[in-house]
Amino acid sequence: MLYPLKFKPILKTAIWGGHRLPAAGKKVPRRLAASADRISESWEISGVRGNLSVAANGFLKSNNLEELTEVYMGDLVGDKIYERYGLEFPVLVKFIDARERLSLQVHPDDELAARHHGCRGKAEMWYVVDCEPDAAVYIGFNRPVSREEYLRAVADGTLTSLLGRYRVRKGDIYYVPAGTIHTIGPGILIAEIQETSDVSYRISDWDRVDADGCPRALHTEEAAEAISFGHTDEHLYMVPAQPNAPREALSTPFFTTNLIRVQGTMQRDYGELDCFVIYVCTEGSVTVRTEGGEERIGALETLLLPAELDEARLTGDGTLLEIYIK
Repeated sequence: MLYPLKFKPILKTAIWGGHRLPAAGKKVPRRLAASADRISESWEISGVRGNLSVAANGFLKSNNLEELTEVYMGDLVGDKIYERYGLEFPVLVKFIDARERLSLQVHPDDELAARHHGCRGKAEMWYVVDCEPDAAVYIGFNRPVSREEYLRAVADGTLTSLLGRYRVRKGDIYYVPAGTIHTIGPGILIAEIQETSDVSYRISDWDRVDADGCPRALHTEEAAEAISFGHTDEHLYMVPAQPNAPREALSTPFFTTNLIRVQGTMQRDYGELDCFVIYVCTEGSVTVRTEGGEERIGALETLLLPAELDEARLTGDGTLLEIYIK
């Protein structure tokens, strides 16, 4: 029988990254030691080719996620999930530490990504784990904008005046569908749940240069093709957590995320789900007991429950994001 799986975090560096992830216990590999103060992301569970997560516990230790899926198929991911996605694990979970603001960007939808890149698009969800006072994110347009108006604003450097600005608070949840222009401002630590994709079109990087004095590449034309120019305010979801009572935070065709505040002990039944379950601990600590074994996860740690595990007993004092595909 399978058991709750932990994976080795895959750390990334970027010009806008910080030090919060190493400070929380993420081990910086030797190859990134010189950039330890610019750790931007920790990919917790990834099926992206070239960045496959590797199991870190139990008898399956050192096997990557694609190898595990090839052997255990529906027992690991769920029969219907395996039929739909095959060996590609369909959800990417990561933590992002933005010491400085990220580039302004957009992600293609599934159709556009398949046509140009042979992969899936990227819809994503952000959960604000922590933030500094007055920190903000920019998502979508603040009013209907035409393609021509957008291109003029890119050319004259006034694009941010057209964007929707959200002052963030700890516990906020934001949904960023594919085609939505966005950026994360400085001073924010988030958990991101997204489709398995690493395709981004960079619109602006705020005139920054890398260590060699070179600006990062922009993808202005590709972005113009990918952007949805309509207007909606439906990005922020405020879901108060209740002790030992799961609350649905966001449900999309790509993933569903529940918010669980564990205080003491609670039981979760997944007998009818036919899907893996991912727990992301955002604060505190929780012990997860199943028929296949038990594991403890603390703040900024992640755990994968294989689909064949029908029940989980959660014990501790902590907040979890519970992720699966309906």
